[in-house]
Amino acid sequence: MLIVAALLLFLTGIAHSYLGERYILIRLFKRDNLPQLFGGTDFTTSTLRFVWHLLTVVWWGIAILVLQASGQQLQSRSVLEMFSAIAFVSGMFPFFLTRGRHLSWVVFFAVSALLWVAAPGG
Repeated sequence: MLIVAALLLFLTGIAHSYLGERYILIRLFKRDNLPQLFGGTDFTTSTLRFVWHLLTVVWWGIAILVLQASGQQLQSRSVLEMFSAIAFVSGMFPFFLTRGRHLSWVVFFAVSALLWVAAPGG
């Protein structure tokens, strides 16, 4: 059951990113009434895009933890390291997609470092 659940989470992530990009985000970004932050709509579209795909990253991280639980290999270190990795990837999205203008990357990188260091044996 856990393997099927993990597979469903992984596939849901793929579907969410692909279908959301194709049928929601691209159509949304063609509108002419998006908020113009920092002088244009680039910041707005980049922020919406990274937040949309961030959910996929989180689902994939949870899927990996569920797989580890299915093999009874789930330990607090694994959980903290996975959430550290998720936080790191979460920081990469705004850092690159908004060229660092969306400052959430600072918090995500801090969380990532703290979780990694706090993991037992880390």
